[in-house]
Amino acid sequence: MLTTTDTKTMAYINLFGVLGTLENLCALDPSAGALLTNKKPISIGFEVKGGPAATITFKNGRCRMEEGVEKCDVKLPFSSCEKFNGLLDGTTTPIPSKGFAHLKFLLKSFVPLTDLLAKYLRPDAEDMKDPEFRAISTRLTLYTAAVAISQAANHDKSGIFSTGLIPDGDIAMNVGGDIGVTLRVRNHHMVTIKERCDKPRAAMTFGNLEIAGQLLRGEVSAMGCICDGSIAMSGMINMIDNVNRILDRVSIYLA
Repeated sequence: MLTTTDTKTMAYINLFGVLGTLENLCALDPSAGALLTNKKPISIGFEVKGGPAATITFKNGRCRMEEGVEKCDVKLPFSSCEKFNGLLDGTTTPIPSKGFAHLKFLLKSFVPLTDLLAKYLRPDAEDMKDPEFRAISTRLTLYTAAVAISQAANHDKSGIFSTGLIPDGDIAMNVGGDIGVTLRVRNHHMVTIKERCDKPRAAMTFGNLEIAGQLLRGEVSAMGCICDGSIAMSGMINMIDNVNRILDRVSIYLA
């Protein structure tokens, strides 16, 4: 199995997969929304040279990410994908090119919010003993991994090859009867929709949230779960097979 990664794909995963999960964090954990005390909307734009660009808007204790940085209050430019990836691993401290008046929000709200997200996405054993924490952690991990699958499908060399073998259609990744995401493929390009799919061409269904978390954290293998019935597959198995190949790549990027 290919174990190398590239910095550009990592930048797309970090921006849309990791930071994009802030949307879900604010919706799931009230303490996250409590950090957002701004009375007026504030938007932070991330512009990576040779890589992705997106803006996160914070409003009423919630946030939303959109592509591009045309309408941001604060702009954080990065000279390379490597520099942006350093923001996530703590080796880069960005300097805003716009919006210095909002530095207090960056330091008092945005940084603690990303710290809370990291706590959920890289949990320690003690925190995972709390059922409520574990449920939120697993759900956030699912959303992060699902978006990361699309980014790897569109930017990683191996992922692009696998996506080239997937026909047009929707692939459902469901957990039980209420949680799910949709992987939509059109012309060998994939996007993730953080909603359940009503009419998928293929579906991978986890028996429960615990099984999903174990797989996404690398604690169990997909094949083992399929064999023991804790993961069910239906529809076009070729689509699921190639998604699983991309998921293998994602596990390396998110390790």
